Amino acid sequence: MTYIYRLLFPFMWLSWALYWWVHSTNVKATIRRETFVSRLVYISPLILAVLLIWGPDVPSSFLHERFLPKKLLIFWLGSAITAGGLLFSIWARLHLGRNWSGTVTIKEDHELITGGPYAFVRHPIYLGILLAFIGSATACGQFRGIFSVTLVFCSLWYKLRQEERWMHERFGDGYDRYCRHVAALVPFLL
Repeated sequence: MTYIYRLLFPFMWLSWALYWWVHSTNVKATIRRETFVSRLVYISPLILAVLLIWGPDVPSSFLHERFLPKKLLIFWLGSAITAGGLLFSIWARLHLGRNWSGTVTIKEDHELITGGPYAFVRHPIYLGILLAFIGSATACGQFRGIFSVTLVFCSLWYKLRQEERWMHERFGDGYDRYCRHVAALVPFLL
């Protein structure tokens, strides 16, 4: 299982990252962009989360203790959740089209997208990434996965709150109505 984990998960995540990179250039011009410091606030925990779950062994034995038994079923369940989360984020990215950006921005002729996955949550890319980390942590089964998911959640929540402020400024009452009917990150809950 460890060997498969070390091959399958990098393959899934790197394929996802390659897709993201290939499709990152066909976007609208940016008219407002967050500061470097703001970006650093949520990128730093994401980097730490990646290092925690896939990096070299951390000098704490607690982080390598298992919170889930080492079972094939759990491993494949985590793999399926990871794949599903990554595919969900790609679906959301496709719906954003040229409005997409890797940073918090306002685009020229920015549109409010409310269809497809945006009918279920306001930030489906973040939900997909969070699910993919949950799946990766499940397959890993160690406490470092729980800490990794927590860091990812906090990082995405910070970025989400900043985007929410900018979307309220840009779309006003239309965005307020959308917010009343669609959850921010977890359908029907959050």
